[in-house]
Amino acid sequence: MNHWMEVVLRSVLILLGLFFITKLLGKKQLSKLSFFEYIVGITIGDIAGTISMDVDLQASHGVVAILVWASFLIFVSNVSLKSISFRKAVEGTTTILIKEGKILEENVKKEKYTVDELMEQLRKKDIFYVEDVAFAMLETNGELSVLLKKEKQNVTREDLLIKGEATRLPQTIIMDGNIMKEAVHELGYSVAWVKEQLKKKGAEVDKVFLGQADSTGHLYLDYYEDEKKTESK
Repeated sequence: MNHWMEVVLRSVLILLGLFFITKLLGKKQLSKLSFFEYIVGITIGDIAGTISMDVDLQASHGVVAILVWASFLIFVSNVSLKSISFRKAVEGTTTILIKEGKILEENVKKEKYTVDELMEQLRKKDIFYVEDVAFAMLETNGELSVLLKKEKQNVTREDLLIKGEATRLPQTIIMDGNIMKEAVHELGYSVAWVKEQLKKKGAEVDKVFLGQADSTGHLYLDYYEDEKKTESK
């Protein structure tokens, strides 16, 4: 077989294989990648490119290498879904860079961010004054999420009917059926308060996929059971 024909055949087969692997990994891989997913993606891409172009290499060896890397990624993804601590170790946690209009310099340095880069990210969100920001958080995928101060947010119907309160960062207090004690205490509540709120809603903590609360006592619950209507108070 001519070299160019072999290159074409290898490229087509590898492309089909990568497409199949991507389908197995799910749509999440098409969005922003975590550090681990980024590393694995680069490695698999490099292996695929090398196999396609270098006809002196055995294609079977490259396919095995790709399957090993992809299988490891699938394994890590499945374990991450079941273990919060493992997920934090692999994907990291969010970092607050701005709080109540003040830049947290230590956190900025920790994430290897410069002030110029931080301001650039804010400008991309049409924010030009740091003092307008209530919270700016660097997500695990490198995306910057920003919550403006109450007075800088667009007016809603609720604002016209109710006097606004000082902006406080909502917290995820229940995740994967587990109460996040640190987040609960951050809001000034106790685990007993969370259990009492669940009791009022007739909910069990191990049936809750995600629970969020804020300083006003507003509680949102999302259940594992899709058919069960989510509640808020």
